[in-house]
Amino acid sequence: MRDEYGRTIDYMRLSLTDRCNLRCRYCMPAEGCTLTTHTDLLRYEELLRVAQAAVSLGITRFKLTGGEPLVRRDAAAFVQALKSLPGVQQVTLTTNGLLLPPLLEPLLQAGLDAVNISLDTRDNAQYQAITRSRYTADEVLDAVRLCAGRLPTKINAVLLPETATQLIPLARLAQELPVDVRFIEQMPLGSAAAAIPPNEPCTASILDRLRTVWPQLAPVHQARGNGPAQYFSAPELQGCIGLIQAVSHSFCSHCNRVRLTCTGLLKPCLCYAEGVPLLPLLRSGAADNRLREQMRQAIAHKPAAHCFARREAITEYHNMNQIGG
Repeated sequence: MRDEYGRTIDYMRLSLTDRCNLRCRYCMPAEGCTLTTHTDLLRYEELLRVAQAAVSLGITRFKLTGGEPLVRRDAAAFVQALKSLPGVQQVTLTTNGLLLPPLLEPLLQAGLDAVNISLDTRDNAQYQAITRSRYTADEVLDAVRLCAGRLPTKINAVLLPETATQLIPLARLAQELPVDVRFIEQMPLGSAAAAIPPNEPCTASILDRLRTVWPQLAPVHQARGNGPAQYFSAPELQGCIGLIQAVSHSFCSHCNRVRLTCTGLLKPCLCYAEGVPLLPLLRSGAADNRLREQMRQAIAHKPAAHCFARREAITEYHNMNQIGG
C-alpha cells in the first residue's frame, strides 16, 4: 500500500525477541535492560497473524530481527511458516552469526532467502570490547564463510570511532568472499545516543579511503536488497561494498518499511516512539478486519522523515534491541 506521501510500503521488519547473547555498546547498556516477559512476547501464531494482515495490505517481504532472533527457539520453523503464507515473496534474517552455524541447514530448508551478519571489526580483542562478550570476530567470520555462496550474505558494520582502521580489512571480505559489506552510520538512539558526537561518524570520506585500495570502485545501479544502501563495485571484488547513510544523507523519501517490535508495537518510523499496539487486538479476539484497519492507519500516516539531524525531536528512547534491530 501507499502512505500519504505516496511511498510504497512493502517491507516489514519483525522482531522475534529483545534478548541477545551480546551486549553491544551501541545497542544496550553494559548492565543490560529490562527484558520482555514471556507473557508479553508475541507468540509465533500472533506474528503470523500480523504477517497475514500485512500481506493483505501489500507487504510481501519480511526481515526477522531481534535482539538476536536465533536465541528464540524454533526460529527455523517460524521461517518456514512465514514463507508458506500466500503472498509472502521473501523472508530474510539479521543476526550476529554466533548461533547460526548449527541452524543454517534448517533455515535453508525452511526457505530463508538471505542473511545479514553483524560484524564491526575483524580484530578479536576489539570485537570483545564492543560486544562486551567472550566471543570473537573469528567465530562470526566462520559463520560468514559458511553462508557465503549458499545464500545471499551481507555483512553489517556499524561505523565507530575506534574501528576506523577496520574499514579496509572489513571491506576486503567482499574481495575474499562472495558477500556484500555494508558500512552503517550509527543512529542516535537509546543509551548510546549521548556518546555519539553531533554529525559523527559520517560516510563522506569513506569512498576516498576505499578507493586507495580499489581505485575503480563505482556505483552499482541495481537493487541488492530491500534497504537503503548505496552499493559500489570494483573488478577485484566478488561482492559489493555498501554505505547506509541514515544520519548524514536522509533516504526517507524512498522509505518502504515499517517495524513490529517483539511486544507487538507497529512502528512506522524508527526514531519516533509513536506506534500502534497490536498485542491488545490480537489477544482480545478482535476480528481480522479490525487488525488490518489499525495497521492500515499506521502505515498510511507514516511520518515524512526521521529527525536524526535534530536529536531534540527524537521521541524513541528504547535501546535498539527493544525496538527491533
